[in-house]
Amino acid sequence: MPYARLFATPGTRAFTAGNLLARLPMGMFSVSAVIMIAGSRGSYALAGAVTATGLAATALVAPWTARLVDRHGQARVAVPATALAVLGSLALLLCIRFDAPDWTLFAAYAATATTPNTGGMSRARWAHIHREPTPENAAALHTANSFEQAADELCFMLGPALAALLCSALFPEAGTLTGAVLLLTGVLIFAAQRSTEPPVSGRTPGARSPLRAPGMASLLAVFLATGMVFGALEVSTLAVLDGPRAGLLLGLQAAGSCAAGLLYGTVRAAGNLPGRLAACLAAMTALMMLPLLAARTGSAVVLAAALLLAGAATAPTMVTGMSLVQRMTPEGSLNEGMTLAVTAILGGIAAGSATAGWTVEHAGAAYGYAIPVCAAALALLLAGVAGADAAKARLP
Repeated sequence: MPYARLFATPGTRAFTAGNLLARLPMGMFSVSAVIMIAGSRGSYALAGAVTATGLAATALVAPWTARLVDRHGQARVAVPATALAVLGSLALLLCIRFDAPDWTLFAAYAATATTPNTGGMSRARWAHIHREPTPENAAALHTANSFEQAADELCFMLGPALAALLCSALFPEAGTLTGAVLLLTGVLIFAAQRSTEPPVSGRTPGARSPLRAPGMASLLAVFLATGMVFGALEVSTLAVLDGPRAGLLLGLQAAGSCAAGLLYGTVRAAGNLPGRLAACLAAMTALMMLPLLAARTGSAVVLAAALLLAGAATAPTMVTGMSLVQRMTPEGSLNEGMTLAVTAILGGIAAGSATAGWTVEHAGAAYGYAIPVCAAALALLLAGVAGADAAKARLP
């Protein structure tokens, strides 16, 4: 009953509920924006360019927002940062509704980059609650990280489906409007739980950035390669199948990861973190062969089963990687360290999407699934470097 014990701690259920509410829109905004822009302007190219601009802006702004959270506290920074992001979403909605010039769409969507890393803030609370170095706390933190990764997968599985449903059943702006309301409400609930909020560290000038911590650069390279797996897998699935079937299959992949994450949290983690990360990446590399082989059969059912199984290695890999980030990040910079990992994943998703798109166009749709295999193998090699760096830094 590790999850029952985990949520027996006072205050954990309240901040988790608010965080889940705030995290669900993360899977809604991009889909809603594409539907709104493509429907009103008749251009998927414009829709893709606007959402890509938002992704690039997030990669630049998110680490700075996380640094402010570490220095000034979650409640003091997350609420105004979220309010600014919500205003950006509403501005995008109004620009589309009133047929504003195209450049205003880019400016409005870029403003949403101030959205705080709610998953990182939740993980920071668990790390604060179980900060004492005891075997019991180590096991509880492993379970908490597994739960958080499963929640990520669940939100990114349900978010796009909810956005598409709202935009089609109600009106094109419904997905963005609902997402904005959920995000602001969830962050307000989360920030109100002050009893579990980590104390402000008061980081001194000249303190070492997480990026300069021993082993962090090589670990971020692992996250970059892992992000390529996710981006390439999505594009390849969309190329092999079209319409709702592709979304269903991607949902199955996320479901497999969610289930694996919850199960991973119930088992006792054996071995050191770098070794576990290498083992998870080795399993991911092997399992990513399944979609490549299944796509050659031409059967959607076989491909669905392959994607479900392939997702089983995703959550354990991310849980172990995030646990290693927590171990490597200097004290007082935990939000910034985890946000840097998320930024690396986003960069990898963009690179994997572009690489798989080129492969699909020049070699055929089924061969796009070769990119996730290669990216997972690259991540495995980089994990060896990260493990060596961790050993030099004497990390357990």
